[in-house]
Amino acid sequence: MKSLLTCVFIGTCLTATAQADFNNVLSAGVEDAERFTTSYMEPLSESVVYGMSTGWYNTADAKPLGGFEISIIGNITGFKNKEDKKTFILDPSEYENLDFVENPGVAREVSTALGDISGTQVYVEGEVLGVTVRETFELPSGLAGENIDFVPSGYIQASVGLIKGTEIKARFLPKMEYEDASVGLFGVGIQHDFTKLLPADKILPVAISAVIGYSNISGDYDLTNAKLIDGEDQRIEAEIGSWAFGAVVSTKLPIINFYGGVNYIIGKSVTDVLGTYRVTSGPFASDTYVDPFSITKKVNGVTGTLGTKLKLGFFRLNAEYNLGEFNTATVGINFGFR
Repeated sequence: MKSLLTCVFIGTCLTATAQADFNNVLSAGVEDAERFTTSYMEPLSESVVYGMSTGWYNTADAKPLGGFEISIIGNITGFKNKEDKKTFILDPSEYENLDFVENPGVAREVSTALGDISGTQVYVEGEVLGVTVRETFELPSGLAGENIDFVPSGYIQASVGLIKGTEIKARFLPKMEYEDASVGLFGVGIQHDFTKLLPADKILPVAISAVIGYSNISGDYDLTNAKLIDGEDQRIEAEIGSWAFGAVVSTKLPIINFYGGVNYIIGKSVTDVLGTYRVTSGPFASDTYVDPFSITKKVNGVTGTLGTKLKLGFFRLNAEYNLGEFNTATVGINFGFR
């Protein structure tokens, strides 16, 4: 693959293009190509949604009016033990033209973009001018096949305190370019500390807050120089959005504190395969596809967060672990006032 960032943010939406000849994928016909790519990419898209939904809080104690914090946040979403996310069942009866070379017609496990199954031979067969044409090729493996068992993400985040226990947040990743890929991230959030409304707030040992955050990753990948298949203006445009709704409780000690939360996550990824593609092999050779397909994946789930925060004057450091369908470890380096 070109790079891990490309895989995560752009390849998240179509990593298959970096691991298999796109001509092979489309040689099965656009319907089969879309069905396979959707199943192949779903777990990776899901893991990114879970990863980008973390890091919205490191305490339930909202900042006072004028208080601020600037954070550099990094996440690692692991899938080493997620065997159910590394494979999917490919049933030839659900495909119009695709079948296995060994034991044709029998459903079997194949690799997703997170998996490590390699060497799976399939074929596409059809009639061209009365002659049977067969094209054989290998299905792509995934990240585990390259000894990668996590998906990283990161961004800069700023928080500012308003009145009555309310705090607003913003996160961003400046537009980054790597060879033929580019990616950017932005997000906005709000936190409200309910204990700030109580008369005894100053002496309470804990704080309780609600947090809402929205994150968006968008990017594009120009396939022209990759020369995967004949055509023009070939590119992938991807967008992933995520909402996180959290209930948070934390201690209110001078130096080191502990926090925990329960979060509900809603996410959606949309990947558009755009441009002109001319197939040069198999029964669909000479067929031309324009903007062949779009892939949409929706995600929702509940996560739990446990973390700790060290405060040494202007400098703060926090670490947390998020438990969910995909577990994510988060570390934040923070600089703040009040």
